[in-house]
Parts: sequence; C-alpha cells; structure tokens
Amino acid sequence: MSIKKQYLKSRPECKVTFKLGKIENAESASIVGDFNNWDPSETTMDKLKNGSFTGTCYLETGKSVQFRYLVNNTFWLTDEEADDFVDTGMGDEQKNAILKL
Repeated sequence: MSIKKQYLKSRPECKVTFKLGKIENAESASIVGDFNNWDPSETTMDKLKNGSFTGTCYLETGKSVQFRYLVNNTFWLTDEEADDFVDTGMGDEQKNAILKL
C-alpha cells in the first residue's frame, strides 16, 4: 500500500494517488471515506495487469479525511501509510486511516 500526495498550485486541492499491492482473489477495490459519504461506487480503483490496484482522488486541502479500502465489496483494509488512525466506531478493533491535507 502507498499514498502519494501532490498539492496543486492552481487551486486548494491535493491530488492523492492510492496504490494497493496484489491481493489474492481480488477482483475490485474502492477508496471509501468521509469525503465520498463512504460510497464504494464513488471512487473505484483500476486493476492493473500485475494484480495491484490504483486510484486517484482530488481532495480539499486544509482538512483531514478518514478512509479505508473496500475489496470485492466484502472486506476492509486500512492503509498503514496514512498520517494517523482513528477507531471506526463499529465496535471492532479496526481503524480508519486519516489523511491530513
């Protein structure tokens, strides 16, 4: 997993590129978070020939956003490269990743 931030000079946005390594039996992946109302159809990732996934979002600077990856619309992954982490509030030990923009 990796996250690359590129701050735009022309407007108060950050181009964020998310990458997931190859995940066995993964057919789809989405980036979901409070910036897209946790809707997996809003930010689907592209599957590359090597089996990894990549996706890009333009997010407003000056904010922090929570996000996770949803794979095969079934299981959640937290990106360990995030700036911080917070409890999901779902009563489990999982964490949401936080990006500070």
